[in-house]
Amino acid sequence: MILEDQLESILQKFIVETFLYGDQSAAPRKEDSFMEKGIIDSMGVLELVTYLETKMGIPVYDEEIIPSNFDSVEKLTRYIKRKRNGGAHAG
Repeated sequence: MILEDQLESILQKFIVETFLYGDQSAAPRKEDSFMEKGIIDSMGVLELVTYLETKMGIPVYDEEIIPSNFDSVEKLTRYIKRKRNGGAHAG
């Protein structure tokens, strides 16, 4: 299981490798909006959901797939922490 203090760096690495083809110079800051920066589109969000479900064991419900949960490394980290702490349908 991934430790909470490692979440941001692991998510950042996934974003860079998956959506920026390993280009570290284009890596977003933790608070940067994926949508505003053009890093992730709607298909990318689905890829993020799959990653969370398969690699992190986080069940993601349709109603949770909203910008306040999925639009930055910071928001993703908070979302995962809520889910791990029993936050069903966190939003």
